[in-house]
Amino acid sequence: MHSAEPAGRGQVSLVLGGARSGKSRVAEALITSQPAPWIYLATGRAYDDEMQSRINLHRASRGELGWQTIEEPYDITTVLQKAGPEPVLVDCLTLWLTNLILDERDISAATEGLLSALCERQHQTVLVGNEVGLGIVPDNALARRFRDEAGLLHQRIAAIADEVLFVAAGLPVKLK
Repeated sequence: MHSAEPAGRGQVSLVLGGARSGKSRVAEALITSQPAPWIYLATGRAYDDEMQSRINLHRASRGELGWQTIEEPYDITTVLQKAGPEPVLVDCLTLWLTNLILDERDISAATEGLLSALCERQHQTVLVGNEVGLGIVPDNALARRFRDEAGLLHQRIAAIADEVLFVAAGLPVKLK
């Protein structure tokens, strides 16, 4: 339906939820409802063995049939601009934001680039993000900055998204 639109902006979906809420599974189902091939834009970096295990589990759970995985921790804008007609799943925005913060990149410029790419892209894009603002106020400045930046990023993307889903216990709730 949206994977081969000739003109205009393609479908943009934002899937939010907590850790282990099932948001990636919901996002993958949105993408795989379109014909393959699909692009999985992975933003996570393996800082340790535990994170590498999580990345490996994600790969195994979706399988590789039909998926092209692109690992890009920073420049997701360029990947989206070059993606072509394939539906793209960006997993996840909060890991991307973590990379930007830890490596002292320009978050504002990166966000503007992402929003521009989403508005110009003519094909389906699904973005996943961790909703981190539902818990207690973090006890340190870096964690509070991360929470604030994530909340602002999600609001900006939700404003232009065609669809926003919140996932809890594996169940998606349509917010927009």
